[in-house]
Amino acid sequence: MKLDKKVALITGGGQGIGRVIADNLAKIGAHIVLGDINLENAEKSAKNIRDNGGKASAVLLNVVDPVNVKQVFDFISKEFKPLDILVNNAGITKDGLFVRMKEDDWDRVLAVNLKGSFLCGQQAAKQMMKQRSGSIVNIASIVGVMGNAGQANYSASKAGLIGLTKTMARELAPRNITVNAIAPGFIDTNMTRVLDDKIRDKLIEQIPLARLGLPVDIAHSVTFLVSGQSNYITGQVINVNGGMLM
Repeated sequence: MKLDKKVALITGGGQGIGRVIADNLAKIGAHIVLGDINLENAEKSAKNIRDNGGKASAVLLNVVDPVNVKQVFDFISKEFKPLDILVNNAGITKDGLFVRMKEDDWDRVLAVNLKGSFLCGQQAAKQMMKQRSGSIVNIASIVGVMGNAGQANYSASKAGLIGLTKTMARELAPRNITVNAIAPGFIDTNMTRVLDDKIRDKLIEQIPLARLGLPVDIAHSVTFLVSGQSNYITGQVINVNGGMLM
C-alpha cells in the first residue's frame, strides 16, 4: 500500500482515532492535512508526523461552518493539490435518555456528526470529480446499526451517516470515486475510558474477541479502503467491532 503524492484530509485529526488514522496514512506516503476545531491538538499531531519523517499540516476546521469548510478545501487545493482522500472522523457525543434529551444536545450532535460530514463530503467531491478519482471514508458507529440506550442523537447521526455514505457512493461512482463507511464497535479512547469499570466489563462480555477495540484497528481498515487494493469496494459499511454485532 503506497499513497505517495496523495493528499488526505482527516477531520477531527487532532486526537484519538483521527490522530492514529493520520499516522497510518502518513507512514505510507500521504501528505496529511489534520483538520480540527482544536488547532493546538492538530498542530501537535502534525508535528509528530513530521518528526517521524512524514508530511503533515494542521488547519483550523469547524465542520459545521460552511464558510470555514470551503476555505479549508480551497486552501488544500491551492497550497498542495486537489484532495485525494477524505476521512470524515470528527464527531461528538452528548448522551442522555431519549425522553429527557435536550433539543440543543440533539441539534449539536446531528450538526457535527452528520451535517459536518455532508459539508466536507460535498467540497471533497467537487475536487475529486474534476480529477475523476478519490476515496471518502465516513466514520460511523456500531450504534448507528443497532442503536444504544442513552444515545438517541448519536445513534441517529451515525445511522444517517450510513445512509449518506450509500447515496454518495451511488452518485460518485461514475467519476471513479469510492465512498465507504466504517462502523467501529466500542474502542478504547477517551470516550470509553470515562466509563465505570463495571460498565466496561459488561461491554467486554458482549464482545466475542473479549476486548475493546484499539484506534489502530480502525486506522488499518481506513488504510485499506483508501488504498489501491480496494478500488472495487464502494457503498459498504465495514463493521470493526470484535464480533459484537454480526
